[in-house]
Amino acid sequence: DRMSYLPILLETDKPYKILISEADLHDYPCMFLKSTGQNGMQSLFPKVPLEFGEDGDRSLKILKEADYIAKTAGKRSFPWRFMVITKEDKQLLENEMVYNLSTPCVLEDYSWIKPGQVSWEWWHDARLYGVDFRSGYNMDSYKYYIDFASKFGIPYIIMDEGWAKSTRDPYTPNPTINLAELIQYGKERNVKIVLWLTWLAVENNFDLFKTFADWGVAGVKIDFMDRSDQWMVNYYERVAKEAAKHKLFVDFHGSFKPAGLERKYPNVLSYEGVLGMEQGGNCRPANSIYLPFMRNAVGPMDFTPGSMLSAQPEDNRSTRANAMGSGTRAYQMALFVVFESGLQMLADNPVYYYRERPCTEFISSVPVTWDETKVLYAKVGEAVVVARRKGDKWFIGGITNNEGRTINLDLSFLPAGQSFTLTSFEDGINADRQAMDYKQRESKVNNATQLTIKMVRNGGWAGVIK
Repeated sequence: DRMSYLPILLETDKPYKILISEADLHDYPCMFLKSTGQNGMQSLFPKVPLEFGEDGDRSLKILKEADYIAKTAGKRSFPWRFMVITKEDKQLLENEMVYNLSTPCVLEDYSWIKPGQVSWEWWHDARLYGVDFRSGYNMDSYKYYIDFASKFGIPYIIMDEGWAKSTRDPYTPNPTINLAELIQYGKERNVKIVLWLTWLAVENNFDLFKTFADWGVAGVKIDFMDRSDQWMVNYYERVAKEAAKHKLFVDFHGSFKPAGLERKYPNVLSYEGVLGMEQGGNCRPANSIYLPFMRNAVGPMDFTPGSMLSAQPEDNRSTRANAMGSGTRAYQMALFVVFESGLQMLADNPVYYYRERPCTEFISSVPVTWDETKVLYAKVGEAVVVARRKGDKWFIGGITNNEGRTINLDLSFLPAGQSFTLTSFEDGINADRQAMDYKQRESKVNNATQLTIKMVRNGGWAGVIK
């Protein structure tokens, strides 16, 4: 009786998987699918909203809908709906259908767009400790985040909900903040600032892109769209276009899945549209293992990984003061290699990142764009191991579901005749009981090496070859 948003992954009684999604979505609503009850599906679409009413500070209530799904011009192209049909699970990860079917970049100059990692205060509510100032959404705390980002070469920090005096007013910072001073403080340390906004605040103040660019802000995180009718699909594009005009990038939170806008406007660095770590104990590796084969297979994904308070799912007691992430420590580290996002968050408290320095040094060294990707192992719903190259370094990340497993990896993709150093972070012997248990190793490898990795339940493996 329920409908589903895209993407959808089907498994047939033959050895085929079928990934269904859409691309080149423009001036048209998103498609949903619903069972016919007879081993088939039918499409459904949100109808055009005609009248809106007030519904708080971050939404509008739809008071009246049309009896049609779109109002549009005659000679136009409509969105592609595609299927990736394969016997090999790894091809789901490797597919680039959304990119290939979508409108090419319309920007004459996109050299200013700089994907990267970002430190984020909201997940743990900026509850720093062991510091000599009162923590919160204030100057001392944000300078601490900037210093942390600068220390580890992280190019951005996000100032999420709480930086502004009101969620309706994007021009007036909280009285505890001097935004101009913070922007300058960050500039001196090679760290730029990203500001969070509700979509409604943006819609009601569409000239804010120019203002933010004048201030020196790098990008915006826009939240709570929570709709995918024709009007809202067009809103995404209006935002991307206006942001690009003023050389700002965009992270869409509270969003639908990627469907090609990020190719047309590559300043769109990521989308949420995923059950990520924000959901606390509800975010489990047994569900997240599907994401590389489904959600991330259609575009960038703002999952917000990086928990240093790692827990087996049954032990996850996540709170704002002590935010926790399910999965072992090695699992959390591997997510930075396995999951793709042009704006990859380090969600946890810098206090923990300083304390867990070897892990932080690895995480902060992982690129967010890649020159080459090889899927070394892939079974939908079970486990995945991905190797990605940036320059002359290979990063490898592996994650599993709620069952432990041992996987043999072939490193023949490495250049012949050379010796390499592998630094790896592996599940510790007790990680199935205490998820923070990990072991760091160094070893020599070459293109003849057959590498065996062992992951405990809800575990992972992460490494870099150089």
